[in-house]
Amino acid sequence: MQAPLSLLPQTQAFIERAPTMLIGDAWVHAASGANMPVHNPATGAHLADVPKSGAEDVDRAVRAARQAFDDSAWSRMRPRERQNLLWRLADLVERDAQMLAELECVNNGKSAQVARVMDVQLSIDFLRYMAGFATKIEGSTVDVSMPLMPEGQFHGYTRREAVGVVGAIVAWNFPLLLACWKLGPALATGCTVVLKPADETPLSALRLAELALEAGYPPGVFNVVTGTGAEAGAALSHHPDVDKLTFTGSTEVGKLIGKAAMESMTRITLELGGKSPTIVLDDADPAAAAAGAATAIFFNQGQVCCAGSRLYVQRKRFDNIVGDIASIASRMKLGNGLDPSVEMGPLISQKQQQRVMGYIERGRAAGAQLACGGEQYGPGYFVKPTVIVDADQKGPLVQEEIFGPVLVAIPFDTIDDALRLANDSRYGLGASIWTNNLAAAHRMIPKIKSGSVWVNCHSALDPSLPFGGYRMSGLGREMGAAAIEHYTEIKSVLMSI
Repeated sequence: MQAPLSLLPQTQAFIERAPTMLIGDAWVHAASGANMPVHNPATGAHLADVPKSGAEDVDRAVRAARQAFDDSAWSRMRPRERQNLLWRLADLVERDAQMLAELECVNNGKSAQVARVMDVQLSIDFLRYMAGFATKIEGSTVDVSMPLMPEGQFHGYTRREAVGVVGAIVAWNFPLLLACWKLGPALATGCTVVLKPADETPLSALRLAELALEAGYPPGVFNVVTGTGAEAGAALSHHPDVDKLTFTGSTEVGKLIGKAAMESMTRITLELGGKSPTIVLDDADPAAAAAGAATAIFFNQGQVCCAGSRLYVQRKRFDNIVGDIASIASRMKLGNGLDPSVEMGPLISQKQQQRVMGYIERGRAAGAQLACGGEQYGPGYFVKPTVIVDADQKGPLVQEEIFGPVLVAIPFDTIDDALRLANDSRYGLGASIWTNNLAAAHRMIPKIKSGSVWVNCHSALDPSLPFGGYRMSGLGREMGAAAIEHYTEIKSVLMSI
């Protein structure tokens, strides 16, 4: 008999005390007194209630962030001190790694074991990587010509300065990691932050806020407001005293946030949806390609913005590769992510479960065939890993982001066909090529319209490599040195000497 699934005592205690929001150095309820429930998607059970903030709460958080940016010890802190604080925060995340993994599991549905080695470890690595940039923000000297003032002597240089108050809104698929993607460069450059976690998954963000205070960040540097996107998210997006917005989520919501930002000319970074192609050439290792393609779509229940949801296989390998992926999918164990033997958890909510099933049903009605899966069950919000063939390239199964464990497989004949199909999308976040012919891969890479291209791997992220998309997949980049540019303004200085 399997041992009961249980949480660390500190994880359970954190959930049971119904954590409140952090504004300045105070843990507060919403001004209205309203709360909203948080659920465990593996069971549908109620976990906790958190504050349901509104415009008044967001305004208080932004004012706290503004005061910290303009007038506190934070505004006078030297780069070395900002670096050390980020290292301290990373150390605390590492100390509490199992607790944070369990919060991700019960609040999001993902495997606690996977969250520990992926979500939490990547968060630690990213914070430490970004800590180093605090001491490496540079300008340059410029030897100016000034042709209209030939007798003058001048000294020209540029400097980078923190952009100011950052409003950060993150999605529910990687709650902790996405928060750290925003927090790392913001704190390294000297910005202050108001974070609005996803409606469904606020718990790890609230614990991260506790760790930030423990690390020694001054009041107001990091604030967390919980609430709905329609209220708290909209209030943050429209707030005139936010200098930069950074958002990870759907393209549709990203467009609304982008429009709101333009009203105040707020700087903006958007990491949005995807419909990433996985391209398998006929010379690829078939076992590696099948296993890689399965991981590309089924990791995190397919709730990944760069999930390999479109599979294009050269025709002579098509049946074998698709059959192998279907076999892998059929053997996957679904269940509660606290069970270390579980390979796939639930979707985030019943709404998302029904959305995914709706795509499957509409695809079947249009003539697509199931190679495996296509079923839902509960309790909890589970959808079996699904592989679909005979789908229309122009239909919604292929063109729209499903955000679930649904793979659509289509054969191709030539590399030019593969490139045409891969680029036949409004998105451009990621793509992978599976081949042993690196010359072919090098020829294909410049022709694929996406922000990342992986060869013989998929969704492989590193803190040093920028991540973001072409087209409807967003604006700007997360991670790497490129992220620093999005959290700073560049100032030109010219001195007559």
